[in-house]
Amino acid sequence: MVKIDQLNGVTLAYLGDAVYEVFIREHLLDLDITKVNQLQKKATHYVSAKAQAALITLMIDENMLSEKELRVYKNGRNAKKYTKAKNTSVITYHMSTGFEALFGYLDVSNQKDRVKELAQWCIGKVEAGETDAEEFK
Repeated sequence: MVKIDQLNGVTLAYLGDAVYEVFIREHLLDLDITKVNQLQKKATHYVSAKAQAALITLMIDENMLSEKELRVYKNGRNAKKYTKAKNTSVITYHMSTGFEALFGYLDVSNQKDRVKELAQWCIGKVEAGETDAEEFK
C-alpha cells in the first residue's frame, strides 16, 4: 500500500491529472461529443493549466477546501518540477500542478466522494464560463 505522506506533490499531480481527466472525458461523452477532435478541443476548457489555475483560485475564494486540502494544494504548487511550462506562465503551471496534486491526494486517500464532488463542481464552473480569467493566460 502506498504511504500518502511519502508521495511528493509532483507524484500526486501525476495521478491527479489522470483522475480529473477521467471525470472530464466521461462528462464530455455524456454530452454526446464523440469525435476525437471535438473531445480534445472541448476538454482543454476543463483540463488546461489556465482552466485549472482559475478553478483552484475559485475553490480557495469560495472556501471549498479544508485546511488539509489547501496544504496539499500548496505543497503540489510549490513542489520542484522537472518539466517546464509549455504554453502558459510558470505561475499558472505551478497552480495547475497544485490543483492536480489535490485530486491525486484525494484519490490515493480513498476520498472518492470528495473527488467526485470537486470534479462536478469544476464542471459546473467551466460550464458557467467562470474559468476564462485573463490573469491565467
